[in-house]
Amino acid sequence: MKESLVVIGNGMAGIAAVEELLRRDAGRYAVTVFGAEPRPNYNRILLSDVLAGKSTPEQIVLNSAAWYEANKIILHAGDPVVEIDRSEHQVVAESGRSVRYDRLLIATGSVPFIPPIPGADREGVFAYRTLDDVERIKERATRSARAVVIGGGLLGLEAARALAQIGLEVKVAHLVGHLMEMQCDPAAGEIVRRAFERMGIGVLLSHAADEIVGREDGSVEGIRFSNGDAYEADLVVISTGIRPNAALAREAGLAAHRGIVVNDYMETTDSDVLAVGECVEHRGRMYGLVAPIMEQARTAAAVLGGDRSVPYKGSMTSAKLKVAGIDLVSMGNFMSDGAGCEDVVFSDPGAGLYQKVVLQGGRVVGAVLVGDIRSAEKLKALLRSGEDVTLARATLLRDGNAPPAVADLPDDALVCGCMGIAKGTIVDAIESGCTSREAVAEKTRACTSCKSCGPTIDQLLQNVLGGEYVKAAPSEKPFCACVPLAKEVLRAEIMVRNLRSVSQVLETLGNGVGCPVCRPGLAYVVAEVWRNEHVEERQHRFINDRVHATIDKRGTFSVVPRMYAGLTTPEELRRIADAADKYKVPLVKLTGGARIDLLGVEKADLPRIWADLGMPSGHAYAKAIRTCKACVGSEFCKFGVADSISAGIAMEKAFEGLYTPHKVKMAVSGCPRNCVEATVKDIGLVGIMGGWEIYVGGAAGMSVRKGDLLATVSTREEAVELAGRYLQFYREEANYMERTYGFNERVGIEKIKVAVFDPASGPALSARCRQSKAAVGDPWLERDAPVHSRQFEALEPVMAGASEEEQE
Repeated sequence: MKESLVVIGNGMAGIAAVEELLRRDAGRYAVTVFGAEPRPNYNRILLSDVLAGKSTPEQIVLNSAAWYEANKIILHAGDPVVEIDRSEHQVVAESGRSVRYDRLLIATGSVPFIPPIPGADREGVFAYRTLDDVERIKERATRSARAVVIGGGLLGLEAARALAQIGLEVKVAHLVGHLMEMQCDPAAGEIVRRAFERMGIGVLLSHAADEIVGREDGSVEGIRFSNGDAYEADLVVISTGIRPNAALAREAGLAAHRGIVVNDYMETTDSDVLAVGECVEHRGRMYGLVAPIMEQARTAAAVLGGDRSVPYKGSMTSAKLKVAGIDLVSMGNFMSDGAGCEDVVFSDPGAGLYQKVVLQGGRVVGAVLVGDIRSAEKLKALLRSGEDVTLARATLLRDGNAPPAVADLPDDALVCGCMGIAKGTIVDAIESGCTSREAVAEKTRACTSCKSCGPTIDQLLQNVLGGEYVKAAPSEKPFCACVPLAKEVLRAEIMVRNLRSVSQVLETLGNGVGCPVCRPGLAYVVAEVWRNEHVEERQHRFINDRVHATIDKRGTFSVVPRMYAGLTTPEELRRIADAADKYKVPLVKLTGGARIDLLGVEKADLPRIWADLGMPSGHAYAKAIRTCKACVGSEFCKFGVADSISAGIAMEKAFEGLYTPHKVKMAVSGCPRNCVEATVKDIGLVGIMGGWEIYVGGAAGMSVRKGDLLATVSTREEAVELAGRYLQFYREEANYMERTYGFNERVGIEKIKVAVFDPASGPALSARCRQSKAAVGDPWLERDAPVHSRQFEALEPVMAGASEEEQE
């Protein structure tokens, strides 16, 4: 007769232990699992994807109901255990159900820590820990415009980014002076802060929430901080850390300090009861990252299977994370705490790069890497070995720029940081019959979260299988879960079915409602397909596109008039200065695109300031043609060989107003000295003796890439013509939110050249580009004919915490 194993907790830690036990000894136990949440085990790391609408709850399930059934595991989901009766060897659930056990595994995880902030119980204030939390936040977000996330750790930042992606104005308030202090030193935290502010997310450091204030109906209205600052908020997310969920074990008489005390075999003070995950305390330490929890699960499974040869001796404090697309690794004593510590640092904040190695006594004792983490495995090995690096300190970071070959990585090198999967586990899976990345993911769980480890897994497959490995061609992803069609199929269906609005597309081809992520993309696709002969539904666009200005962190707006090729006149400058004075513009700034930005304009003033400026929109707020920089060229510069000014004006006027999958920046240089950096723009012309070089797909932001040479032509007219063909091909073929540099790398410059120069497709691209251009107008003219009466209505300020009398 099988022994009875009861698992309290249906999360990642408990089920990982069960999976390992099944691999070791599938027939030993009759397994019963109790879970507090009414669903199968899911990947908590991907909660932010669900919040952002990138994934559905079903898509982040790790173990389906069929898996439990196939492995003869009894699952009681939504029925948490409320009592452990150790004397009777049984557990009692909330429903009253009792189950006897021979061995018990506690994996109750953690609970969110909610600081004692007055008003934290108001409607619209949420913790961020479970799928239920996410569903409630998403529902509230549909009725909200502003959100504040309290807590600047990993989860808080992921929540903030997701809320911003669904169209909310978001601020992150953090108690400490830099973000992610558990994984970052101040300099690394500053890189993360800059990245989030570039995303339009405000970051409030050293801000302690004093009170969450609300309306008479009990809903949240804003937050007041101890430094006197106050901010409006319709939605508040509290993500201020976690606490081990040890109450049940403590009530059962098991030793528990901060967490459930376990030994090196994951046994509690009762040898029949084991515990793993965020609920445990091992050698005085607790772990909240996946990798150490997976190590604990493997030890627990071994012990349950009668094998005590793999004790858990603690995990090296190493975190490999991806927060909002930023790669980050920290390990050991990265804060340089202790006598004799010294730092080896490489820092380039403008490029989003920061690397620091902490040495003590000539040995690596810690490190933090942001942006470029290719040195991580080498540094981790040095930290583990304690090797003296005194003579190699000058090359600690430089040599690490070349990633080590996968064959040279040790078996315990972490490949998948999200799921805590080491190289050895993946190699074992390949040697046991896995021949694809998908098969490895199915067997090991590696590459099931952020998927950044996918290329390394491909290398391991190649290394182990050799010539037998054939890399699968990438399959085209659906546009969105709401509209499960590939982009090309979607465009074809829109044309065939004559779908002229986002609502029609969603009703006919999708789920009827869409999400904040796909609706702006569909708005672009519909307008592009019909070349603006469509039904415009402005509510599906982002706030910037609804009011034709960029919203800033204070709720005011940025106004950037168009200046063709960076040229202006004294009269235009006088009008700009007068408008800045008249509307009390707090900041007037020259932009990197050779224009003038008026920042801090009130929403209600937008139509009036546009009229006073008397200049067309620069589309600085939109995924559209932005600007065309130009040097002074042959007319004034002694090095100039081409008239860059007239070429820049011609190209900007040819394409202004066109919406694109992502922003498009252009430049024209009058000679190969390339003063305006045309080769790193989306479209760039470089003057040469007797003609022009055309570069496409360049980048000089978070990614740096020299553009591909599309062609060399003799005249300005030819250059603008071919640039328009490329632009239209990009508009039609690129994925929404895909920059030209990513598009070029994905499609390939040779395929692009075929489309641009083909006798049939090339002229057709030009014709469609001209048709699209003919259909656009200056959006700032909506000042005279608003789309609806409240389009430019002022945002009503509400002083958080003020009385009704004070507000009057």
